[in-house]
Order: sequence, then C-alpha cells, then structure tokens
Amino acid sequence: MIKEAECYDKVGDDTLRCFLCPKRCIIKEGQTGFCKVRENRGGRLYTLIYGETSNQSVDLIEKRGFFHFFPGSQTFSISSIGCSLACPWCQYYSISQAGVGSQVTFEISPKEVVDLAKKYGASSICYTHNEPTMWYEFVKDVSKLSKGEDIKNVLVTNGYITLEALKGLVGCIDAVHIKVMSFSEGFYRDYCAGELAPVLDASKYLVKNGVHVELSYLVIPLLNDSSEEVGRFIDWVVNELRVDVPVHFARFFPVYKLADRPPTPADTLMGIANTAYEKGLEYVYVNNVFVEGLEDTHCPRCRTLLITRYGSSFVNSNLTGRNECPSCGLKIPIVGKPKVSPPKLY
Repeated sequence: MIKEAECYDKVGDDTLRCFLCPKRCIIKEGQTGFCKVRENRGGRLYTLIYGETSNQSVDLIEKRGFFHFFPGSQTFSISSIGCSLACPWCQYYSISQAGVGSQVTFEISPKEVVDLAKKYGASSICYTHNEPTMWYEFVKDVSKLSKGEDIKNVLVTNGYITLEALKGLVGCIDAVHIKVMSFSEGFYRDYCAGELAPVLDASKYLVKNGVHVELSYLVIPLLNDSSEEVGRFIDWVVNELRVDVPVHFARFFPVYKLADRPPTPADTLMGIANTAYEKGLEYVYVNNVFVEGLEDTHCPRCRTLLITRYGSSFVNSNLTGRNECPSCGLKIPIVGKPKVSPPKLY
C-alpha cells in the first residue's frame, strides 16, 4: 500500500529531503531514496511499503534478541522490505536490499496485525528482519491499536535513525534491540554505507527516555574483532549508557557477500565476554555458540543462576515474583514476569 510518509521537507519545487535516516536523501520527482521504499511523487514523499509484509511468524521473544523483556513470552514477528544500510553480511539481504516489486509481499492492516497477535497469544509485536524504521508510519499506526490491547511493540533495528524521527517514534515502542555493527566510523562507511555516531546517539536517547534497550555486536573475524575496538565499544556502554544494559556478542557465519570468511571462533567470543565482565558490564551474553551457560542470566552481585537458556530459548527462571535474586535480593532489570511454558507450534 502507498501512503504519504512522515519525516521529510521540501528543498525545491519538485525536490524533497527525507530525514528518516541520517543519510537525509535528496529525492527528486519520481525517484526513491537509498532505501528504495520512499518515493517522491508530485512533490510529496510516499512510503511504498505501508502494510506490506514479507514474513510473519510467532517466536519466543528470546529468538528476536530480547533476554530481559518478558522472558519466555511469545512475540508476533513481522517484516517488510528495505533498509537504510547495506551490510554485506546481512542474512536477510533478500528483503533488506530489495526494491518494491522484487519480492512477494502481502498487504495487512494495522488492525489485522493486532488481531493476529491476539489470536496467537503474543505479548508483543516484533518488527524485524529488514530495517523496521523503514516501516515508520505503519509501526506508529499499529502501536496505537496494540496498546489498547496491552500488546507491546518491539524493534530489532540497526539504530540508524535521526533523532528528529526517533522522537516521533519513541512513545510508540516499548523495547529496542540495536545491532551495533562495529565501533569504527571507517568500518560503517566502508562496509555499511552509513555512520556510527547516529547509532550511538539513538541508543543514548532511547535509554534516557526509558525505552528498554538491548545491544548486540556481531563479531566478524579480522574486520571488527580486535581487542582495542571491542574494548572501546564496551567502555562506551559502561560510560555512556549503563552497566546493566544487556549486551549480546554474536557469532558471525559466512553469508551473502562475506560467504568466504570463516565463522567467529568460540574462544574469541568467550574472551570478549570475559573482557566485558572485567570492564564492568553486568549482563553479557554470547549468541550462536552452543556452549552451556553463555546465554544464562546470573546475579551480578552474588552470581546466583537466575535464568537458564539454551539456543536463545527460555528454559527456566529462578527469580522471585518481583524479579529479584532469591539469594541476595538484588532487583534484576527485567521487564515483565518470566513466563515458563512450552512454545506453541503453528
């Protein structure tokens, strides 16, 4: 569906500037921006993907990268097409780098999204796979309906959004998982066609405004895995965000344009996790490596095992009813009560 977009202004009779992402594309009549899904038609900017879905599924919230947000709950995951970056390792490149008409999509209304989430018993709606901020207008409209049904809205995003646009979105979302690609401006420029600074600014803004934030860092051998670079990322989280922000270090697997690069060694990831704890982070996770304990949650004060996970799936909770450590009473920063139940199959 085509709908007039938000986050743009005129810079000429037939020329527009989009400020949804920091690229701030100058878009002439009949053209689209970098994302391929926002087009200038007659001096107005239109989103070409309003309600267009490329994927729908019901998942455990942990599968979408949220370990501290309603653990064990179901989320209704939906995606569209388009992205504000061009990462050569993207496992969803077939939709993130797609233009309108190059992939099969199915139109759905905001009400239908909420109705499906209710039908499947989902506690949240997750916008994921391609870059969800491309769905800016749709996310806002769905959230208006879902909040009346006590259904949360969560994003899995690259965080590459302007603060002007983010201010209009922050009241609509409850949790955000931000994928930090590197801690180098040069890396973002050379590999992602983007910038690091706006991602950091968005992360700080979300934390400051009370949105639940979890971060991940995909560790790619010989590209962004140096102890110096990863150390600077960890220091930034400690000093600019909070030590209790959950941080996930994820294993890279060969895919897309980096199919010739080896997977990240497990020892590298475990070493990074140890460094993160030594530097002060309290909740550190290693994803995509099936080693017992690397995805579990422990009390940062007394090290009591609080939540057990396996393969990013919630297994068991040892928290009190008030999300406190049963041994020392420390309040653990987890939103919502853990839900221990077998996942539903659809």
